[in-house]
Amino acid sequence: MNVIQSINGPVLTVCAARRGHTQGFAMAEMIRVGGLLGEVVSLRPGEATVQIYENTAGLKIGMTVEKLGMPMSITLRPGLIGGIFDGIFRDLRGGDGAEAEFSTVVTASVGDFLEAGDVFALVEETPAITYQATVPSGVKGKVVQAAQNGAYTAFFKIIRLETDKGEVELSLSQKWAIRVPRPVRRRLSASVPLITGQRVIDSLFPVAKGGTCAIPGGFGTGKTMTQHQIAKHCDADIIIYIGCGERGNEMTEVLEDFAKLRDKKGLPLSSRTVLIANTSDMPVAAREAGIYTGITLAECYRDMGYHVAVMADSTSRWAEALRELSSRLEEIPAEEGYPAYLATRLSAFYSRAGYVENLNGTNGSVTIIGAVSPQGGDFAEPVTLHTKRFTGCFWALDRQLAYARHFPAINPLQSYSNFTTSLDAWYAKNVDTRFAEYREKILATLIEESVLLETIKITGEEALSPADHETLALAKKIRKTFTAQNAYDPTDTYTPLPIQFEMMKSLCS
Repeated sequence: MNVIQSINGPVLTVCAARRGHTQGFAMAEMIRVGGLLGEVVSLRPGEATVQIYENTAGLKIGMTVEKLGMPMSITLRPGLIGGIFDGIFRDLRGGDGAEAEFSTVVTASVGDFLEAGDVFALVEETPAITYQATVPSGVKGKVVQAAQNGAYTAFFKIIRLETDKGEVELSLSQKWAIRVPRPVRRRLSASVPLITGQRVIDSLFPVAKGGTCAIPGGFGTGKTMTQHQIAKHCDADIIIYIGCGERGNEMTEVLEDFAKLRDKKGLPLSSRTVLIANTSDMPVAAREAGIYTGITLAECYRDMGYHVAVMADSTSRWAEALRELSSRLEEIPAEEGYPAYLATRLSAFYSRAGYVENLNGTNGSVTIIGAVSPQGGDFAEPVTLHTKRFTGCFWALDRQLAYARHFPAINPLQSYSNFTTSLDAWYAKNVDTRFAEYREKILATLIEESVLLETIKITGEEALSPADHETLALAKKIRKTFTAQNAYDPTDTYTPLPIQFEMMKSLCS
């Protein structure tokens, strides 16, 4: 039997009730103590260190710690779309979905040979999303029993397979460890853009489906609002919105907005959205785990052939949770007190994005758009710098633009996209062959404007030529009519690509 030896906030030290080593603990194994869940993060002879995902008030020295024999995992099942969950995937609306029944179409028949990734049942979750129950990784065999079409719970055994290792029964649900990426057949090149309807993004700094993007900005520059706009209007099939420790009123705004809004097909936005809600007052361990819960859920729907966009708001709050846990574990701090493995954790998170061929031959993608909240708007702080290394898009938000009510407040001189080259062929084929040419002209004009404004500070406007004045006038027109949008205007909030091109054409003519 293992008991609590010491308590330090969410971090517990666990030892055997008698002398000797702790009984059978494994790294990353889940535990339960006093009704609370936790995870083993360190092992030493005779003791284990555990982080608890909830408030540890009420725990006492000597309480029994129960090992659960599996890593931190979530149950992937139908009925998740439109849901609101915390960082350890507890349904905040109440219930666990165990008793809910789903109208199920069983696609597998007795005698079929199924391999990992093959679909054996379908459930229409919403008018927009059909959940596909698939054979888990590492399992293959012949169907020896299959249920009829009907209403079943997520845990009812739909089919039974005869495998080399014996018979295996499969239900609509499966467990998956959140820190382990789900397998794919192969990764594909990111050559299709994620269309957001935001002109400065789609035309100047596009992100590909399966790509990664950072939105850094100080307080009040519009990070959350920009992510809201992308979530509302982008052409991803499913949106996973992860609140990583932002203020509660921002999460409330998300819940209220998404419940009212409808997408371009006229369907409620909630019919393709899952919210992972971790506000700043929630336990740090749950905030740290929530980002993995969200990306695992995204990979689940990617495996069904869907294109998923993950909004992480914000990864700075997630990194702060890492820092607090690291300090309680008495690890040696690195830059600004963050743990030395901060870059590794960020890399592991963003590397789970990608455009892939799934095990069943379908294509799907996970696009990650992570907000970063550097203190004082300092882009040289560790989280922003490391995020910049692992993302292909950088939409730098500018405080002056934000205060001037320029939305999105993306500074074109500090932002970039590494996807433009791979996406140019798509734009040329689906929009116009001159799309890339006009983009370069617009960016060149904005860069030239910045040079001329510096010149004016030194020599005054009198030193400028007529051509320079024309450049300044064009740049002002670009900023006022193209890169700025009104999120509250029903027409201006979303601009289709053909119209974006025509606007670029008129500006460059």
